Amino acid sequence: MIEIGLISDTHGMLRAGVHEALAGVAMILHAGDVCSDTILDELAVIAPVQAVFGNCDAPWTPGLAQERVVEVDGVRIHVSHGHEVGRPSAARLMAAYPGFDVLVYGHSHVQKIERVAGVLVVNPGAAGAPRFDLHPSVARLTIADGRVEAVLVELPD
Repeated sequence: MIEIGLISDTHGMLRAGVHEALAGVAMILHAGDVCSDTILDELAVIAPVQAVFGNCDAPWTPGLAQERVVEVDGVRIHVSHGHEVGRPSAARLMAAYPGFDVLVYGHSHVQKIERVAGVLVVNPGAAGAPRFDLHPSVARLTIADGRVEAVLVELPD
C-alpha cells in the first residue's frame, strides 16, 4: 500500500495541521497556487514533492510545472491546477487529460472526490487561508493492489 498526499491552493500559507494530516505519505502532489518559495521546502520535510503552477503562480517559478504525470504501482496520475480548462469539472478534466486513472486539480478551493467512468477525480480543497466560507483541507490518496481511493482531511481553521 502506498499513500500520496494531495494539496492545493496554499496561497503562501502552510497550516501547521498539514504536517499531521500528511504524515507518513510517500510523496506529495501540489495542484498549484503555491504562491511562496518556502511552501515546497516545508512540504519536502514531510515527503518528496511534485508541484504544478496555478493561475496565481508565475509559470517560470522553479519547482513548478504546467502539469505532472506520475505512475505509482501501475496507477497513472495527472496533476494540473484546473484553471487551464476554464471552470474545472470532472468532465472537462477527463476530456483534456484522457487515459489517466486519477486526475488531481485545485483552483476552485472546493473539496471534491468523484469517480466518473472509472477515473478518480480529486480536488483536495484549499490548504491556505480560508476563503469562500470553505474549510481548509488536503487529501490522502491510497493505492493498493491496483485500486485507488481518496479521502479528504479537514484542517483546523
